[in-house]
Amino acid sequence: MTEYFDLAVSQVNSAEMAFCRFITANDVNLTSHQCGFYVPKEAQELLFEEPGERGSNKEKFVKIRWQDDFETDSRFIYYGTGTRNEYRITRFGHGFPFLTEEYVGSLLIICKMGRTDYSGIVLEHDEDIDEFFSLYNLQTDKTNHLINKNVLASPDERLDSLFRQVVEMCEYFPDTVMMSKLARDLFNGNFAISDADVNQEPDKILLKWIDTEYKLFHYFEERFYQPIYSSPFKDCQSLIDFSNEILNRRKSRAGKSLEHHLSRIFTTAQLRFDEQKVTEGNKKPDFIFPGIVEYHDFLFPADDLVFLGAKTTCKDRWRQVLTEADRIETKYLFTLQQGVSSAQLREMKQSNLILVVPAANKTCFDPAFESDLFSLGEFIKMVKVKQHIA
Repeated sequence: MTEYFDLAVSQVNSAEMAFCRFITANDVNLTSHQCGFYVPKEAQELLFEEPGERGSNKEKFVKIRWQDDFETDSRFIYYGTGTRNEYRITRFGHGFPFLTEEYVGSLLIICKMGRTDYSGIVLEHDEDIDEFFSLYNLQTDKTNHLINKNVLASPDERLDSLFRQVVEMCEYFPDTVMMSKLARDLFNGNFAISDADVNQEPDKILLKWIDTEYKLFHYFEERFYQPIYSSPFKDCQSLIDFSNEILNRRKSRAGKSLEHHLSRIFTTAQLRFDEQKVTEGNKKPDFIFPGIVEYHDFLFPADDLVFLGAKTTCKDRWRQVLTEADRIETKYLFTLQQGVSSAQLREMKQSNLILVVPAANKTCFDPAFESDLFSLGEFIKMVKVKQHIA
């Protein structure tokens, strides 16, 4: 972890309220005439005591201290005239570093310390971002909201009773495979989702499964940890050990959840694949299509082999997959990351790496590279062609 992770945690914990989101190409003026950080209506109370009203603009001037290093005299503005209906943070002064394309894909955290006093922290590295998400039990695809410092989200009312029933019946904390399966079964059963629905809208269903698992996990945490944290700890080390157990379980779930759900989607699509099988040395790619036997059969055409890595965030880690399957020249990497810089996208292209992202996340990337991105549905169609699946 870097010093900025520690700063972010300190500021969030001491703030009146805090908000986080990934910096996108739109923010840094790569996709539109607008420049500045967009804040969704769900988080407007971070900026104004009362929401803006259509037909007029409103603004508020504040001081934001960035990285505990320098300050900007910035403006919160609500655009309510004409066709616009949005909130933004603008006016950062000449040379402000974080509105440049190299920071696309970094995590922006804004903390309200007082009425006009704010703190801004930008986390660049995947390790910092993942640790921050684990600490506050956040989802990569569920930023753009105020941070719940109590880290207990309120689940969808339609699933609430089901969550409670399942959790009460369990005598142990499920492992990552079972947790993912429970989430899928609960969501599919509650909303009558069939395999045909999954095949028709894999991008949408994947995000729904991930969100459901995230909420279900909260319930298991409360079920098994509440009796422990409700009693005093005998010493400081016991408290630290307990905290580490919670964080490690959160990170383990977050790291494996994406792979488990992707695997189910590929199975539903009747794709042939292997997971975590050895290619060369100790390298174990997340997914090899159609399988590891074909990979090691040098009579099998290399052009019909497909590699897919899966990483919730990839701003730093995308290069790790480049050496995981020597026979396959073009690598695919699925990520929930909402945008990376144009420079990184160019480097990925030069390295024969193609990003696969949820269809809804495509708008977070520089549109100049849109044709280089695959949605999950498009990736599945490509693999089906190679496997001659109608």
